[in-house]
Amino acid sequence: MSDEFVVHVAPDGDDRASGRSAATAIATPARALTLIRNCRKGSPDASIRVVLADGTYFLTSPMRLTIGGNPGAPTRWEAAPGAKPVISGGRRIDGFVERFVDGERAWIASVPEAKVGRWRFTQLIVNGEARFRPRLPREGYYRIEALPDLDEACFYRTGQYRFTYRGADLRSFHNLPDVEVVALSFWTESRMWIRSLDEAQRLVVLDRESNKNLTDDHESGFAEYYVENVREALAPGEWYLDGAEGTLIYLPLADERLETATVIAPYLEQVLIGEGYRDRHAPVRHLEIRGITFAHAEWPLPAGDCDFGQSAYRVPGAVELRHCEDVRLIDCTFEHLGSYGIVLLDACRDVRIEGCHLRELGAGGIRIWHDCNRNTVTDCEIAYGGRRFHCGVGVMVGQACGNRIVHNHIHHLYYSGISVGWLWNYSDGRAYGNVIEYNHVHDIGQGRLSDMGGIYTLGVSGGTRIRHNVFHDICSRGYGGWAIYTDEGSSDILIENNLSYRTKSAVFHQHYGRNNQIVNNIWACGEMEQLALTRLEAHRSIAFERNIVYFDSGRLFGYDLGKATVEQVSFANNLYYRADGEEIRFGELSFEAWREKGHDRGSRIADPGFADPQQADFTLSPDSPAMEVGFRPFSTREVGPRDQAKRNA
Repeated sequence: MSDEFVVHVAPDGDDRASGRSAATAIATPARALTLIRNCRKGSPDASIRVVLADGTYFLTSPMRLTIGGNPGAPTRWEAAPGAKPVISGGRRIDGFVERFVDGERAWIASVPEAKVGRWRFTQLIVNGEARFRPRLPREGYYRIEALPDLDEACFYRTGQYRFTYRGADLRSFHNLPDVEVVALSFWTESRMWIRSLDEAQRLVVLDRESNKNLTDDHESGFAEYYVENVREALAPGEWYLDGAEGTLIYLPLADERLETATVIAPYLEQVLIGEGYRDRHAPVRHLEIRGITFAHAEWPLPAGDCDFGQSAYRVPGAVELRHCEDVRLIDCTFEHLGSYGIVLLDACRDVRIEGCHLRELGAGGIRIWHDCNRNTVTDCEIAYGGRRFHCGVGVMVGQACGNRIVHNHIHHLYYSGISVGWLWNYSDGRAYGNVIEYNHVHDIGQGRLSDMGGIYTLGVSGGTRIRHNVFHDICSRGYGGWAIYTDEGSSDILIENNLSYRTKSAVFHQHYGRNNQIVNNIWACGEMEQLALTRLEAHRSIAFERNIVYFDSGRLFGYDLGKATVEQVSFANNLYYRADGEEIRFGELSFEAWREKGHDRGSRIADPGFADPQQADFTLSPDSPAMEVGFRPFSTREVGPRDQAKRNA
């Protein structure tokens, strides 16, 4: 049995101490890393435990974990019993004085590095809670009045660097070049800064071009936008960093007191990097991190860039693993981060992210990128993402296989909850055999972006299954608020035993794909339509069998689904019901005419008898007519994160 080497770390420790006991704790994670390296040189088979006491550990550079262990002697970083240690990439801001600004009580501090451009942050954490910069309008959005340089023939792929605004929406604000314009178009946003503003012509010139035409999705209107970091809009609970003066102004809430306040701003771009060496076939192996919070990092948008693509896929992770195998992140928290929470890169394998909380995120929660296979995200909560890069995704899987996204609670994001695949065609891909099961995904989109879903898939995905999930309250800004969205080339996917309801657009939408099996699901209460298929092709796109479709507004079919032949889609043994009493039309056809074309053999129109669909109780009675078409009732009690006992069972 290998020896155990224990290192104790405490904020009030001493890096000159041994760290071998709580009484001789060292002070910094950096010193712990040095002790680990020294131990591994002399005792490569020793088990190592780094025990962190309660408190906040402010880093001067990201932690770099390049050493793991072996199966019998792993390296563990863990919280001391009862402790909640925080590893921070931020800095405390002290030296506040209390003054009145425009009649409001204000805390004012000097930030000299901001004046010389070495520290510009967009997050502020006061007493552990996020505070936000002032924006206009305070609610909702402005709308562009005109685009002088719009070339409508370029569809959406050409951007603009100026526009005409309406009325008095904009003006020559204080420190005008520090004011950000955030324009919403299609499935991303563009962040641009104001270069100049002509109030007479109501023309604003931006410092960079938008990523797409500043139009309102596929319609002819112009885009909506808001402006952020506007000093004139300051209200209690908000803050403004005056870069020209090097001054931070915060308007405290009524119950906040300067003498007891802790104010932190992010300073580092990343907090932790686990880094093996792919070119040397030397991954970091057998590493466990348990019960630790990672916080207060921010990734700045590079000069000239206005966004980082669909799903914010080029935004890094505050915690990033590169070429790691058999790594576990257990019961950790990732919060107040200006990027993705966790990113796996460079062929990570068998990484398990379990029981973690990811919240208040600049982009998405977890990104598992190309060739990172057999990883698991389970029993996590991922919430309140996209706070800076709106199109971040709760859990994103690129061209990778065998990953499991199970028993998670994903909510309050501005773009998709889960995204799997990264090819927009039928070419051979690597996103196969992924499992998405028992997740609760809701309050997605929130009217911010378009063309998104509770889950979004791309490309050929043989063996991928989406089962036993609950998706609801999916609301896009414009078009495309779908619960399950199989986009371009999505193929060979099993979609089974899911409950999906309350969506702005169709509850299920397939753009184009082949051989997707849609079996034994409940689809309910799409506002515009219930089921949609955008493109009809010469092959079988979907098989839709033993489903319940329940609605009280909108259409049954969207796009071209009602025109499909039996060679293009297969519908059988389904139950349909429209609760408002209107006739159900299958595209332009009646139910009888639809069946005469060969569709929906064994299907019925009848009330399924849900217990209380208005309160989202879709429990079926034993005598429901759904049983007569072969529907098999399923429970949603196991959906979402499990308690510790069930996780360990």
